[in-house]
Amino acid sequence: MATQLQDIQPGVSPTQHPPLAGSLRKTEPKRLTLSLLVAMVVGSMIGSGIFSLPQNMAASAGAGAILIGWLITGVGMLSLALVYQTLSNRQPALDNGVFAYARALGGNFLSFNSAWGYWISAWIGNVSYLVILFAALSYFFPQFGEGNNKAAIAGASVVLWSLHWMVLRGMRAAARVNALTTVAKIVPLLLFIGFVIAAFQRETFMVDFWGTPALGSTLDQVKSTMLVTVWVFIGIEGANVFSARAAERANVGRATVIGFVITLLLLIAVSLLSLGILKQPELAALKNPSMAGVLQAAAGPWGAVLISIGLIISVGGALLAWTLLAAESVFTPAKEKVMPPSLGVESARGVPAHALWLTNGCIQLFLLLTLYSSASYLALISLATSMILLPYLLSSLYALKMTWQGETYAGHRALQVRDLAIALIASLYCVWLLYAAGPKYMLLSALLYAPGSLIYLGTLKAREGQPLSGPETGLLIIIWAAAAYAGWMLWSGALTL
Repeated sequence: MATQLQDIQPGVSPTQHPPLAGSLRKTEPKRLTLSLLVAMVVGSMIGSGIFSLPQNMAASAGAGAILIGWLITGVGMLSLALVYQTLSNRQPALDNGVFAYARALGGNFLSFNSAWGYWISAWIGNVSYLVILFAALSYFFPQFGEGNNKAAIAGASVVLWSLHWMVLRGMRAAARVNALTTVAKIVPLLLFIGFVIAAFQRETFMVDFWGTPALGSTLDQVKSTMLVTVWVFIGIEGANVFSARAAERANVGRATVIGFVITLLLLIAVSLLSLGILKQPELAALKNPSMAGVLQAAAGPWGAVLISIGLIISVGGALLAWTLLAAESVFTPAKEKVMPPSLGVESARGVPAHALWLTNGCIQLFLLLTLYSSASYLALISLATSMILLPYLLSSLYALKMTWQGETYAGHRALQVRDLAIALIASLYCVWLLYAAGPKYMLLSALLYAPGSLIYLGTLKAREGQPLSGPETGLLIIIWAAAAYAGWMLWSGALTL
């Protein structure tokens, strides 16, 4: 998930809102070279997920299935990155990314659901950040347990509202925190990889290469890795937010690809090399952040301390960046009157205050729910990832429609065919992700999408908009039917978070 503080939010033109403190104003020279852009792309994608990756992947898959999972993810997420880059370059008038592309594809109700799903994914992701933050702190303060007991939730609440008040005061302090996160995440990762390579045991890596019978078939194992691999790349859609800073605009696309490859290699190295230090069952049993346990096994107790400290600082920046992104994702639709207009209110300091209060209020509520449901970090990231699958799919389908119809491609047939193929791969990948997520998280997602439709209908009535069209009514019925079924399953105990 993105942890680089984004001065200009994805899909929001610099003229829409006052620039954040520390942001690049239009009058300043464009100085970012290719190497600096690559560094920013890598920083925007590396978040807390990589620190828990060894356990998250090994929990339900062997080394062979993990390799296949990374291959699928590599192709799929690269195609998705190229889709967002293509849409940014060819549809510069469409602001606010996942919201605008869904709107261009199927109208207001579809775009509302895209923005709603993205917003929920962002703040549930922050709940998972708070859980993993206090799980890391438990290395030093054992009373925090797995990050979801009473002491941890109380501490998480203090952190949440401290960040809230800091954001309301402006972005200067936020920029300082975010500057620390870049070093905090990269240095421990490089040290981890170096020490784990030195301690790597081929025999350990090859034990039960295709997994134990308890893990199921290879296909089942590959499917189980999908939500985890998508989680660590969430934020890839925001990579082009740095285009306004580029010395050459063509470097934005190159940086997206290069940054993606670097991030992919780091993620693969962490997840696979760990299987050469501890066997799959041992990795699966590790407490998160599991990189700490792996490095402790490879290099001694100081390794766990290093990873825990690096994660604590890194997640602090991630919480801040994604709180802003979550608030922004409902702020812009509100300005377009697709969401309640009150969410489009800005403070005197240029902060979307009402959207921020709503976002952090939902985080607080969900923190309390995790206390009573004992929801784990892995369950939370699976739910957050499932919520973002619809926005990703709608963006890919819009790119597919645009390239199929040849919009903006007059006289460039070869380029159109190439981009059409990329959009097709991205769309198929998103459909595969929905299948891999399985019915559990799709049903839980429906429970979160359903209340949003009531908000949309209320907004529609308030602005005297047109009634839902036939397809929109059909989508509404599907959402509520799935939500009703999920509610019944939760009540009967057949479905849990």
